Amino acid sequence: VVPLPHQEQLVLTFLHFYLPKRFICSASAAFICHLIFHCLQKTDFKFLKSNLSLLRRPGEKTYTQRCRLFVGNLPADITEDEFKRLFAKYGEPGEVFINKGKGFGFIKLESRALAEIAKAELDDIPMRGRQLRVRFATHAAALSIRNLSPYVSNELLEEAFSQFGPIERAIVIVDDRGRSTGKGIVEFASKPAARKAFERCTEGVFLLTTTPRPVIVEPLEQLDDEDGLPEKLAQKNPMYQKERETPPRFAQPGTFEYEYSQRWKSLDEMEKQQRDQVEKNMKDAKDKLESEMEDAYHEHQANLLRQGDRKNWRRMEELHNQEMQKRKEIQLRQEEERRRREEEMMLRQREMEEQMRRQREESYSRMGYMDPRERDMRMGGTSTMNMGDPYGTAAQKFPPLGGGGTGLGYETSPGVGQTSMTSSMMGSDMVMYPVTA
Repeated sequence: VVPLPHQEQLVLTFLHFYLPKRFICSASAAFICHLIFHCLQKTDFKFLKSNLSLLRRPGEKTYTQRCRLFVGNLPADITEDEFKRLFAKYGEPGEVFINKGKGFGFIKLESRALAEIAKAELDDIPMRGRQLRVRFATHAAALSIRNLSPYVSNELLEEAFSQFGPIERAIVIVDDRGRSTGKGIVEFASKPAARKAFERCTEGVFLLTTTPRPVIVEPLEQLDDEDGLPEKLAQKNPMYQKERETPPRFAQPGTFEYEYSQRWKSLDEMEKQQRDQVEKNMKDAKDKLESEMEDAYHEHQANLLRQGDRKNWRRMEELHNQEMQKRKEIQLRQEEERRRREEEMMLRQREMEEQMRRQREESYSRMGYMDPRERDMRMGGTSTMNMGDPYGTAAQKFPPLGGGGTGLGYETSPGVGQTSMTSSMMGSDMVMYPVTA
């Protein structure tokens, strides 16, 4: 018995959702899916589907914004009952909204797994001559949290922000080694709670741990990295047709597109270097602030001890001075390292600019013309050498030939003949004619 396509997709989505990613790939998932269906040929498939809602992740909440689907390209005459029947096999919906005028609607299912199955099955199916478009709705009550301490967990993050309203999910983002990145996501159940948290944390100073390190709260920027932009949804405008005339290719060296592509890559490399430098500067600034904070904390403790036992205060002061000396040495080394990196960065930037200038000059020379600035400099220099002042006086334009006054005529200059004098007056680009006595 060959299972129906939507049943295959149901089990395949179930496997991807509940099994670790390292055990599931495209080939193995298809094989496991086919094997399960051969084992369940006599099993009531409705039983498996009805109990899927019970197989949620530990602690997962139901009917959250993560389970909310957007359905676009709906028929104009669709009713709410018909819209519900479309999702009836995925459980009881918690929220239904339809905008018949614009042809879209929203529906909230019980769990994320059911929403993923419904999206996989109903996306792009025909309905009265239209292809339905099913996507996960954006979370309008989600916030991005930055500047988290490495010791903040998911539970602490949820506990801290629960004072502003009910929370559906609180996650601390980690790297591939499980270490905190200092960033997190908090998803509230309502927009007013998210707005309250954003305003309170922006106006005030919200601390999660002992260290006076306030969290930075911003609206979450949500991007679609699952469905992306399929070809059927691309805008077929004139610019699209123009850009699609040439297929993907590698630019050949020596061509116009190769030269300008190299300049784009050089610009991208320069941007990367500047970003790296900014990140290094910010890291140095944060380290310096933490050092100052520790120094201030020690000073505060010293003040407390100063009010009590004088002996303990002196010992604490010595330790504090030693710590301050170490901090100053570290700061001096960091400052020297920062100046060295800035000098290296400026040197690399100058080399990059010089390289781009040489590439531009080589590009101009290969195309058969020179840089406009270089052409102006050459033409300006030639005009200065070969052209006099057209508005000079008669004495300046025609110096006297005799020996009167301070003139330097050829009559008073021994060894200078009329022929050579005439040629020098006529200029290098004129024909020289001998002058008879």
